[in-house]
Amino acid sequence: MREIIELLKSEPFADGFRINEKATTSYELFFVHEKLETVRSTDTVDTTVTVYSDHDGCRGDSSFAVYRSMTDDEIRERISAAADRARLVFNEPYELPEAGEMDEKLETNIDEYDPKELGRRIADAVFGAEAGEGCSINALEVFIYRDVKRVVNSRGVDKRETVWRAMVEAIPTFTDSDGSVELYESIKFTVFDEEQIKREVSEKMREVRDRAKAEKPAVPMTVDLVLRAREIDRLVYDLTESLNYAAVYAKSNLWSVGDRVQPEGGGDPLAVTVKPAVKGSDKSSFFDEAGTSLEAVRVIDGGEVKNYHGGDRFGQYLGVERPSGVMECVEVAPGTLTKEELEKGRYVECASLSGLQVDIFSDYIGGEIRLAYLCENGRRTPVTGITFSARLGEVLKEARIASETVTSGPYEGPAFMLLKDVSIL
Repeated sequence: MREIIELLKSEPFADGFRINEKATTSYELFFVHEKLETVRSTDTVDTTVTVYSDHDGCRGDSSFAVYRSMTDDEIRERISAAADRARLVFNEPYELPEAGEMDEKLETNIDEYDPKELGRRIADAVFGAEAGEGCSINALEVFIYRDVKRVVNSRGVDKRETVWRAMVEAIPTFTDSDGSVELYESIKFTVFDEEQIKREVSEKMREVRDRAKAEKPAVPMTVDLVLRAREIDRLVYDLTESLNYAAVYAKSNLWSVGDRVQPEGGGDPLAVTVKPAVKGSDKSSFFDEAGTSLEAVRVIDGGEVKNYHGGDRFGQYLGVERPSGVMECVEVAPGTLTKEELEKGRYVECASLSGLQVDIFSDYIGGEIRLAYLCENGRRTPVTGITFSARLGEVLKEARIASETVTSGPYEGPAFMLLKDVSIL
């Protein structure tokens, strides 16, 4: 790092710089059924240098990767070439984040274990989940990572954070005389909780068994639809993406401050906060790629846009005094819908989608449902082979939001959301 900085300072056309470094060590286990086939460890360092050049009343930038095998002369040549490219870029002037030092560690208990012991305990938790007759784990991969992220710039920023994280990728499988059905399960966490892993895998085991028994219901039909936390997270992401400083600057945003994302109606009011961290999520961070310290911001309240969010550069362009920084975690306020009230009605609860599709400009929400439950009169019937679609504004207007909250990856908020009168095909 010191050598690169000295070389950057010697480049006459470099008016600023930023260095991003990520050092990752990993311990990885690969199982076929319950047999450990491969163990692998890695140790990598990724370094990216960005050179800034001020010219013609504008600021340009260009980036390149640095490898440990490079000589000083090779790095010097890359810096010079980047400075030349930066002078071909004509962005409005902006300042890099200013002076700030930090050395933090994301909350975790993973570092309390030897990687070999933790890997074994994670695998034991997955294989120890409640399976039921015909259910098994066809394949399992366990990854344990330690990331050390650092950003240094020419204005005195030097920030570092250490993130311990783990990921489980499993293929729960149900097999009977008619064949096999598989589902994919991915679990990411920064806090190891053996019982939580067992619960999540057990739930997926039940779902893969139900997927094998599921049938296509009589369609078309119009019915209330329930989305779980993962899909709510995706929906909220699409709603807030348009409220990013960059989108507002480019005038590609659909809504502005004061506009209603959620039309007024009989639904629970939507409130969304973009935030630096959610406990247990590997998307949590203290600062972003530019070195901006992150600060939570309520972007939607009562269904109305209250603030924008995003990176330092475009925040400056919009005249924001203190840009929030780029954050990947979100908190949604709970609503008033209880599980007991929900179960009195007739609805389809989505368990597995090929991917929620949201287009705010076409006012559309929909998706292909791989597994869902048709719930009526106290019965839950597994169904598959269907799709749903609706006008986004109409379902948001009457949407009911759960009072029960959960944490799922970078999402913290209602466990479910009910969308009324959705078309099922």
